[in-house]
Amino acid sequence: MKAFIRYSPLLILAAAWELSSRLGLVSPLALPPLSDVVSAWIDMIKDGELVTNGVTSIYRAFAGLALAVVIGGVLGIAMAWFKPVNVLLAPIVEIFYPLPKSALIPVTVIWLGFGDGSKILLIFLGCMLPVTIGAFNGARSSERHLVWSARSMGASRLRMLWDVVVPSAMPELLNGIRTALALSFILLVSSELIVAQKGFGYLIGSLGANGTYDAMYAVVFTVAFLGFAADRVYLLITKRALAWRA
Repeated sequence: MKAFIRYSPLLILAAAWELSSRLGLVSPLALPPLSDVVSAWIDMIKDGELVTNGVTSIYRAFAGLALAVVIGGVLGIAMAWFKPVNVLLAPIVEIFYPLPKSALIPVTVIWLGFGDGSKILLIFLGCMLPVTIGAFNGARSSERHLVWSARSMGASRLRMLWDVVVPSAMPELLNGIRTALALSFILLVSSELIVAQKGFGYLIGSLGANGTYDAMYAVVFTVAFLGFAADRVYLLITKRALAWRA
């Protein structure tokens, strides 16, 4: 019942969409009836078009995000823990963080062509910065008394890093990964809209260009649902990972 009340605005929006299109309040060309969108979605599932392109897009997003989490997390903690690393990398992070990541689309295409590599590289570069900054802020906010206690007990620098700094960095690091997760979907669709022959973005662009708007909306909603589902699953993982802090 609680979930129904929470998501009831979506049901109201769906009903308003269907009625406004059926009653001619808006052009069905610009906004096809929701029932037609659902029907188009089922057809695309049956013929495998949505699944095939979805697998390609999910692979690209997962590969780019995984690289960003691993490399960004290591760089962020290294910047917080080793001053020379911070001196070397901080100016680069500060310069590139405000850059609209979609501006890198032509750059990655020049470097790696029109295949999977350019999309994965774009997602990696775009997602790495929020992960790096999250890890850096988390490691810098490590509780000093724990560091001093570990040091007084004779713990090595590497042991302090693993036992004290990394756990302290986890909340901020996980927040950075959540930001990167959302960013990965944005960059994925943006890059596939412009330069791709497979994927969700390619489908949205080609269906829109052909005037198949009900199917185009179906793909848009699929991307939105996958993004929402990924965020919900990630929040559950985060809750379990930080259960030790409760």
